Amino acid sequence: MTITKDEVFDEVFVTEVHRLDAKGSGQAVVWRENELGNQRKIKLTIPQTLPGETVRVTVDKPERRRRKAIAEEIVVAHPQRTVSPCPHFELCGGCVWQHWQYAGQLNQKTEHVREAIASQGFDASLVKDTIGMDEPWRYRNKMEFTFAQDGSLGLHEQGNFRKIISLETCLIAGKEMVEAALTIAQWAKEFQLTGYNKDAHEGLLRHLMVRQSFATGEMMLALFATEAPTGKLAEAVQSLVERITTNFPQVTSFMWLENTLWADRTQAEESYVLAGRDFIYDELFGYRYRLWFDTFFQTNPNQAAKLIELALEMGQPKKSEKMIDLFCGVGTFSLPFADRVGKLAGIEIVETSIESAKRNALDNGLDNTYFLAADARRGIDQVLESFGNPELLMLDPPRSGAGGKVMRRIGRAKPERIVYVSCNPDTFATDIAELEPFGYTLETVQPVDLFPHTVHVECVALLTLNKNVEQ
Repeated sequence: MTITKDEVFDEVFVTEVHRLDAKGSGQAVVWRENELGNQRKIKLTIPQTLPGETVRVTVDKPERRRRKAIAEEIVVAHPQRTVSPCPHFELCGGCVWQHWQYAGQLNQKTEHVREAIASQGFDASLVKDTIGMDEPWRYRNKMEFTFAQDGSLGLHEQGNFRKIISLETCLIAGKEMVEAALTIAQWAKEFQLTGYNKDAHEGLLRHLMVRQSFATGEMMLALFATEAPTGKLAEAVQSLVERITTNFPQVTSFMWLENTLWADRTQAEESYVLAGRDFIYDELFGYRYRLWFDTFFQTNPNQAAKLIELALEMGQPKKSEKMIDLFCGVGTFSLPFADRVGKLAGIEIVETSIESAKRNALDNGLDNTYFLAADARRGIDQVLESFGNPELLMLDPPRSGAGGKVMRRIGRAKPERIVYVSCNPDTFATDIAELEPFGYTLETVQPVDLFPHTVHVECVALLTLNKNVEQ
């Protein structure tokens, strides 16, 4: 038999996982001898493996230098490897570390933060051990599920955004949230409703957002579809409303959101209230918030309260002081700080969030706040002009970080203390490096685990100004 140069045999390797990548998958290296007798290195990404494990893998197309492989056998297991309790774990992209005992996850997150700040020249010993959860399950107060083309409801497959894993359960979401989602999934199946086809731009059901307050118990259901809930859909929608209102009295907001746009996001062109109101009430750290379907709010309320506690402890707000809360959102941190400072100005680019922040301040009886809808850099300039330089500044930027221009603008404003809340240790480290030339010293970094069984970790850090440094 003649084999052409295009034909490739799968090859079996036994190799050791030496590290994890940014998505939490194991990384390994194998060597293959090519037709000339030369050794060629192949870098492997092996999901659901842990550092130090020895695994057997089959590599297809081994002529490629980088490949994804599945561990067919764990030859030598990590001592902290465990069995995932979730039936969807091997396929679902929501959690990547359920096979790792929780203590090991926390250690990995601590090391990630230490490596990130050390890469920018900071002392890694300033990073404390990550604060975890006593019970790292059922911690999410918000979930977004997606409809497959056949109308089934679930979560995206790991590494494959186009494939949906049909939902049976979700162990990181509240039980009532999952039960409501399964009820809607059964309804869609009974009425033979189609899911959305991203390529053909056709089909009815796109997403289901479920959020529930752990404090008030109120639940919101937001169903995203390509048509209004009228006409030929009226009978099906009425049946769904009856099921939800009968079986889930805690649903105080049931929304139908019409979205015909190409972008595959939970957005709406038209909104319809099927039952209740268009928002729910939530509480965090003793303050009350109104949440709409598009409101950004911390998805782990227990650990979010810990973030606020740490920020207050580090920031040491005083009634004699002015404060700026940058990237303030709906006022998650603004309200607790406003209660403790003389005046607070919040800056956020999303106008709907600013309107919510204003309303939340009023709902909580706070009259010393000023909220501005603007991008961070221009917003700081506007606030400083009318507000003056603050003694205390806090920022909680998105995963991309604040960026050098914003950080340098903060440095020139010379707040005595800066509290930085971060959801990305790498951008956090590059951001705070921008403050060193302005005389700021990193005092402490406290990682907090808001997303058990994932790679994500939050940090709260304090930087103080050395007023003797010439600028």
